[in-house]
Amino acid sequence: MSGLPTVLVIVAVVALVLVRQFKTERLSGDRKWWLLPAILAVLAVKDGALTDPHHVTGSVVLLAVEVLVSVGIGIGWAFTTRVWTDERGDVWTKGTVATAGAWLGGVAARASVAGVGLALGIHLGSSGLMLGFAVSLLVRSGLLMLRADRERPAYVGPVAQPAWEDRR
Repeated sequence: MSGLPTVLVIVAVVALVLVRQFKTERLSGDRKWWLLPAILAVLAVKDGALTDPHHVTGSVVLLAVEVLVSVGIGIGWAFTTRVWTDERGDVWTKGTVATAGAWLGGVAARASVAGVGLALGIHLGSSGLMLGFAVSLLVRSGLLMLRADRERPAYVGPVAQPAWEDRR
C-alpha cells in the first residue's frame, strides 16, 4: 500500500486514536492492545517502500531515527495520560493537556525528521510515517497496560476464618 491509501489509513487511525485518547475510557483487561499497531506495522512493511532506493544508507539511518523518535513519542503519550482505578477495580484512562503537548511535540519531531530527510534529498514516504505511528502506538499501549496492572488491586481471595471460630 502506498501513496493515497496509506495516507488515508494514517489519517483514519490518527483520528481514532486521538478521539479515544482524550475521552475517558475504561482500559479493558484483554491482551489485544498490540493488534492495531501490529496491523499498521505489517501494512507499512508489506509494500517494501520504507527506504529510498536512491539513498539506501541515508534512508535506513533516517528510518532508525524515526523509530527512535516514535518510541519517545509513545513514552510521552503514555506518561502524560491519567490512569486511575474506580471503586470496582476497573482502570480508566484519559489524555491530559500534557498529552496534547506530547502530540504537538511528536508532530514537530516527525516533521523535523522529514525535513532533515528532504534537506538531504532522502524521501521516506508515507510507509515510514505509518511504521513510526505503529511504534508510538505500541509503546503507548504497552506502557498503559503496565501502568494499569500497577493500578489494579491485587486479588486477595476469600478471607479464611480463624480455626478457633470453627469450634463454636
